[in-house]
Amino acid sequence: MQWFGRRESDNVNDERGGGGGRLAIGGGVLGLIAAAIYFFTGVDPSALLNQVATNQPARQEQTANKGPEDAGKHFVRVVLADTEDIWTKLFNDMGRTYEKPQLTLFNDYVESACGRASSASGPFYCPGDSQVYIDLSFYDELKNRFGAAGDFAQAYVIAHEVGHHVQNLLGISQKMDAARSRLSERAYNKLSVKLELQADFYAGVWAHYEKNMKNVLDKGDIEEALNAANAIGDDRLQKQAQGHVEPDSFTHGTSAQRMYWFKKGFETGDINQGDTFGNGDLD
Repeated sequence: MQWFGRRESDNVNDERGGGGGRLAIGGGVLGLIAAAIYFFTGVDPSALLNQVATNQPARQEQTANKGPEDAGKHFVRVVLADTEDIWTKLFNDMGRTYEKPQLTLFNDYVESACGRASSASGPFYCPGDSQVYIDLSFYDELKNRFGAAGDFAQAYVIAHEVGHHVQNLLGISQKMDAARSRLSERAYNKLSVKLELQADFYAGVWAHYEKNMKNVLDKGDIEEALNAANAIGDDRLQKQAQGHVEPDSFTHGTSAQRMYWFKKGFETGDINQGDTFGNGDLD
């Protein structure tokens, strides 16, 4: 992805502090699930995160660099700027106004309108304050633990979370909240998977315009994003973590589903083709 020297968003808050420990991600089942199954979440992560923060030991790590040459921060600001430009255009085409989200960089822990979150959550979007939250050390996990390297794999992470913001603006998140009260936990969980797959679709739509409007994609970028989507499919993660797959506990969809919906968004660039629900569950 060609990002050096390009426009950077002003809507990035840097709350990374100095000193202190970072929550450790263990090598067992809990660590893998906490680091993977619950990242990219569009719902309130606080209960799980507080549990993980209570039960996991802390270790000392070097804190994130906050200097002027912080390449990670510059990259995030460029990607967020591209999402702003592209979704502003798409919302204008729909006769709507795109309200730009804030993106907060943090390490260790952060307070959001969805509760206190730890680095174990990975990136997440909180509808309560319309903010994306990310600890940049997550990208090391993505590369080293899950084998999804590359700058466009990292951009996909941000685009997916911004996809949850798009859902919030379009009223889809509010319909999900209403559905929670009338559905069983199992039924709601299946609905939540569809919400996540739609965020993958929206990330694909964004990638479509990165190529055709921004003209900043390099050869292999889309493969990097698809590899990331494949790496964090529920079936693959559960197989790695516990040796078997439990479809009823899926939270984000299988590897094949995540790749399918990202690819569909990329190939069509048409937001109207992203109805992952398809059966009136949110009507």
